[in-house]
Amino acid sequence: MTTKDTTAPTSTPLLAWIILFGLALIWGTSFILIKKGLEVYSSDELGAIRITIATVSLLPFALRGLKAPTRQQWKFLLFSGLIGNLIPAFLFAYAETQLASGLAGVLNSLTALFTLIIGAIFFQQKITALRVTGIVIGIVGTAVLIFSGSAEENSSNGFYGLYVVLATIMYGGSLNIIKHKLVGLSAITMASLALLTVGPIAFVYLCTTDAFHKLNTVPQAWEALGYIGLLAIFSTAIGLVLYNKLIHMTGTLFASTSTYLMPIVALIWGVADGETIHLMHYVGMTVILAGVLLVNRAK
Repeated sequence: MTTKDTTAPTSTPLLAWIILFGLALIWGTSFILIKKGLEVYSSDELGAIRITIATVSLLPFALRGLKAPTRQQWKFLLFSGLIGNLIPAFLFAYAETQLASGLAGVLNSLTALFTLIIGAIFFQQKITALRVTGIVIGIVGTAVLIFSGSAEENSSNGFYGLYVVLATIMYGGSLNIIKHKLVGLSAITMASLALLTVGPIAFVYLCTTDAFHKLNTVPQAWEALGYIGLLAIFSTAIGLVLYNKLIHMTGTLFASTSTYLMPIVALIWGVADGETIHLMHYVGMTVILAGVLLVNRAK
């Protein structure tokens, strides 16, 4: 595997790096927000609320861009909405009912690996050996973080981590669809329309739950809704727009490396929530950053 990756430009602009680290901050925070939301709402209620609010927040842009996609692109927008937004929102929430938020953030790093694999298998994306090496280094760093976690993380039900893994596979597929099948759409049009295709599904399901009843009966329900609102607006709506922009500025592989930086942010939030970061956590962070840099520089 020594062929150049034709989906990425020859150099990475400064704006792309700014968006990359911005996404790491936004999405790294999402795991603690999910944890706070789950203190009141069930996982399916949280997932439905998240997608509903995100859809409404971008609705003006969706209505403005209704005529932008071709008939063929609408099919891929729906598919991207399902595997890149709706289903993962439920999977992550369900996983965190038994899985520590920091560990969920770490496992999310697998997105980059599945992006690489899916791109190579289904989209004829050519990759270099050095890029593969960078991915492997990032995964090694992720493993270091997993096995040097806190006692709470180690006692979590590891089976629930499979739901996160499934979500990252879907993210990898959605990312490749955005890059290869939705060319010509602006980032905000793409994000808002993808959410529009699945938002009504989430809202209809939400109406079958006890979420609205909890707002009137559970004292902490509005506070928890605030956390989910932040999750929906920043991590889902704004994050999706920035991610789509990053994909078209650089490539699928560089964009997916933002998932390597998220565990660092997630662990920092863990400290703020009373957890302890050990020496091996810092080792894992360093290895992850090395993998990110290698993936980006290996043209």
